[in-house]
Amino acid sequence: MTVLICLLLMVGATDAAKPVVTAALPLDQRARSALAKAAAYLQAISTNGGYVGIYSLDLQQRYGEGLYEKARAEEIWVQPPGTPSVGKALLRAYRITGDAQYLDAARAAGLALAWGQRSIGGWDHRVDVSALTANEPPQKADGHCSLDDRITQGALSFLMDLDDALDEDWLTAAIDLGLRYILESQYPNGGWPQWYPLRGGYHDHYTFNDNAINDCIAVLLEAHRRYDRPDLWAAARKGGEFIILSQGQSPQAGWAQQYDQDLKPAWARKYEPPAICSAVTARNIRTLIDLYHYTDDEKYLKPIPAAIAWLDRSAIEPNLWARFYEIGTNRPIYGDRDGLIHYDYDELSEERKKGYAWRANFAGGVKDRYRRARAVDSTEETQVVSSGPSSAQIARVEDILQRQDAQGRWVGDKLYIRDFVRNMNALCAYLERVNPN
Repeated sequence: MTVLICLLLMVGATDAAKPVVTAALPLDQRARSALAKAAAYLQAISTNGGYVGIYSLDLQQRYGEGLYEKARAEEIWVQPPGTPSVGKALLRAYRITGDAQYLDAARAAGLALAWGQRSIGGWDHRVDVSALTANEPPQKADGHCSLDDRITQGALSFLMDLDDALDEDWLTAAIDLGLRYILESQYPNGGWPQWYPLRGGYHDHYTFNDNAINDCIAVLLEAHRRYDRPDLWAAARKGGEFIILSQGQSPQAGWAQQYDQDLKPAWARKYEPPAICSAVTARNIRTLIDLYHYTDDEKYLKPIPAAIAWLDRSAIEPNLWARFYEIGTNRPIYGDRDGLIHYDYDELSEERKKGYAWRANFAGGVKDRYRRARAVDSTEETQVVSSGPSSAQIARVEDILQRQDAQGRWVGDKLYIRDFVRNMNALCAYLERVNPN
């Protein structure tokens, strides 16, 4: 495999962006080679082990979640699909192949995140790793940390995955501090804010938007499976109880994106009015089902029928929901930077139409997932897994291989880390089906 990579990297600079075709080799060997090339390229462009979200093709410009967030040369990104997302893909490749290059790269990503962890235990969107050294303990700064967009939860989840492969003191310390942060940031009623320590305004609201509460519960369950700590288990259950507590009354038995301290749906940004939210409702149904599977406690299923009934009544056409529904009237509503509520989607500015998910298949699959959870006959839950990859999976892998260039990249107008993460995970999924453990 190493020889193949070296030969490919010798392609001239003018051909560097052209796909490399090696169809004579078996597909699984080509998939492994593609994984290795992608990982080698990522290691070459990493900043002290970490990554941002987007790079210009000449690597001179670096960005975070979008092109509106420019990253400095010494910064890495925590928000998905940044450093934790790459780390998880590298660990998955290591589990499949046993190749130490992946574990080394994942360890470097973990060390960068541990370095950037705040002293209270969480993370912000970005981390300055310019002073990181392998021979000194992480220098943890004070500051607010975000539970939005799986920032803290995603970093912690990756570090726990890394803990399965490594036994190192810095890693144990970072995980312990991160779990302490998740526990400390939880409100007494079981909810979580968007940011902690509290910083005022809507950031202090009980926040479902961007999966904040859902991801806290998920990472606690993940940690409890690994470490069997009763305090983690208790906090996850309390989070589920908050979901039950905050559900709206019928006929609008869904959930809002955020709630004030009186448990009333509240404004967040100017285009996020108080409303019952179909996307949040669907995510809360999934979280309640996850809690039911983990606990066998029927109380987590009881809120779901009324929520599904509201989703059924609120679809604006088959498999399409508005994001927000007005409290009381259940009319679809939309927001803009003018801070007004709009009833006509076409009234929105082009910037807000493109910059926010106002209408989508937010609730797809939740009814079937609930039906399977409720099934009396356990055979309904049985999933038949084929002995090998499907034809669709093979076709996807072939496409990924065709689009990868000689440097190991998938090139668009820029280099998007999400493409590396998505394609590496697809290659891993294929290899897992070819050689199941």
